[in-house]
Amino acid sequence: MGARQGEGLSGEGLRVKGPRVKGLIWALLLALVLLRAVLVCLQPLTPAAGDPALRLEGERGPVPVRLVGHLLADPRAYASGTGCSVLLQLPVGRSELQFSPCPQPPPRQGWRLAAEGQLRRPRPAPHPLLAGPAERLARRQAASQLQVERFEVIERPDTPVANLRRRLADTLMERAGPERGGVLAALVLGGAVVPLPAEVRELFRAAGLSHALAASGFHLSVLLGAVLPLARRLPRLPRLLLAFGAMGLFVLLAGLQPSVLRAVLMAAIAVLVLECGQRGRPLAILLASALLLLLIWPRWLVEVGFQLSVVATAALVVAAGPLERALRLRLPAWCGGWLAPATAVPLAACLWTLPLQLLHFGVVPLYAIPANLLAAPLLTPLTLGAMLLALFTLLLPPLAALLLPPLAALAGVLLAIVGAVAALPMAQWQLGRPTPLLVTLLAAGLLGLQWPGLARRWRRLAPALVALACGLHLAMLQADQLLLVHQGHRDLLLARHRGRAALVALQADGFSCHQAGQLARGLGVARFDWTLLLDPLPPDPPDCWNGRSGLVLASADGSPPLLPGQRLQSPGLGAEAIAMASRGLWLEVGRRRWLLLPDRQDLWAWRDQPAAASPPDGLWLGFRPGPRERSWLAAEGPEQVWISGEALDGGPAGWRASGRSGSLQQSLS
Repeated sequence: MGARQGEGLSGEGLRVKGPRVKGLIWALLLALVLLRAVLVCLQPLTPAAGDPALRLEGERGPVPVRLVGHLLADPRAYASGTGCSVLLQLPVGRSELQFSPCPQPPPRQGWRLAAEGQLRRPRPAPHPLLAGPAERLARRQAASQLQVERFEVIERPDTPVANLRRRLADTLMERAGPERGGVLAALVLGGAVVPLPAEVRELFRAAGLSHALAASGFHLSVLLGAVLPLARRLPRLPRLLLAFGAMGLFVLLAGLQPSVLRAVLMAAIAVLVLECGQRGRPLAILLASALLLLLIWPRWLVEVGFQLSVVATAALVVAAGPLERALRLRLPAWCGGWLAPATAVPLAACLWTLPLQLLHFGVVPLYAIPANLLAAPLLTPLTLGAMLLALFTLLLPPLAALLLPPLAALAGVLLAIVGAVAALPMAQWQLGRPTPLLVTLLAAGLLGLQWPGLARRWRRLAPALVALACGLHLAMLQADQLLLVHQGHRDLLLARHRGRAALVALQADGFSCHQAGQLARGLGVARFDWTLLLDPLPPDPPDCWNGRSGLVLASADGSPPLLPGQRLQSPGLGAEAIAMASRGLWLEVGRRRWLLLPDRQDLWAWRDQPAAASPPDGLWLGFRPGPRERSWLAAEGPEQVWISGEALDGGPAGWRASGRSGSLQQSLS
């Protein structure tokens, strides 16, 4: 009797331990795969023997070369419209070709080219809030850029898949217009391979509907939802062939994007599990798919698309159901049946992806949930209709001509909704980009609030983590700060005081304005109080700068924007000229006063003036001072000196240099 009881207890213990053992195995496997991916991502890109980037070793400038390889995609035009770029696959390594202007007609994906020009290293980002070509190209396994001076097409091999994508996109955009046709094409091919107008992309981003234009699990679910019912009564093998054929077609059209492969891999595993008569666990299927993809492509760990795809899918799997049940209890009976599930899905996805949105963009689409509620009834018929339209365009053009007008009108309705939401006040709430530590705290707190198993255990800790992360981030945004960003011959000096900001830029070109906008978004600044452009010959009119700042002062006819006796002032931020015919400025940030001297003439103008009643708290030099100037500054200047460019040998302890491409910042609170 006792032995039997012992056996029963032992069997029960094994049954209890089984799920725990599986959980430990999954946790260990996840940790190992993530550790490997992190180590791979931390390693700098090392060009292999034969890579053209090795020719740049020991060289300080560009090197003339001739490269022969095939294009990995169609050239993509710059937002400024001044040229285009594309990756060139070489026998060993890759290089980015840069055309200015973009050749017409442009070369196509798969073509074999011989390109001659100046080879250079891609510049790293001068500040973590800015996007740098070196980091972007490293993720695509390229370590050099070639400014093309001339090229010749050696071979034009047949590329049926690229031709198919191009034909579909061109046909839809030609017949329905670049905006409506571009949306229809993106619903079939994905926004990554469709030349959508930049304005349309920005509207969808501001409305929180970027996922609608990115090929993802939603588009695949619409496709499989239309295909699988047709195969319900077929034998198992034809049914599987039809399902996997639809998935293969989806990959073929959308390309090898992280979100596409994640969705297809999850769908394939789910179909196989169901066909074997088993009940699949969506979270386990998601983890298995993500782990497999990271084993093959570990650098996808830092890809924003992969991160958002996995986290948003996890939100739908884990949190959408509990949120829907909670909403049903709180909503009126007459609308809870349809409003609860319609709201739970975008609400779960927005909450779970919020830390990633802040980490990568520093911007939150404030009206994403109502925008998704308004757009949801249109997306499914639009996606299915666009897929049918693409099929008819290739096989039955007369039917495509009949189907296009109603779909184009429906796409116009979607664009009208997106435009109306994006035009609302604070549609893009600029909160700034928190530090990775604060993002980790925020993610842990939100996870504790939304994961059903953790919510009971972390009832008190999770809100405290969220409050701590938000409080620390707001304190950092309110701090006084001076930031210098130097890249090449460009300099940006950004001053912050209690959440407000002002900008001084030495160059007024479009690239400097673009970088200023990136800095503003990353720092949570909606608009600069004022901007001073010290460029002697600024572009006219400076439309980009007017959109970034409440007031823009620029040089006119070579004269400085501020003259002695004039003062530019906003709460806690001020600027005034130091002398006539000088671009030198006194910059006030809170109670601190810094002296900005872009060139030597400004230094001489300041040196010849009578001693100021209060010396500057710091000094910025836009040039490298000579030996005599260093000696004079060390004796008469402030202890804190910033220099744009390479560091000086043997400079005083308080002197800091930005480097050829870098930044300096200091808290002035």
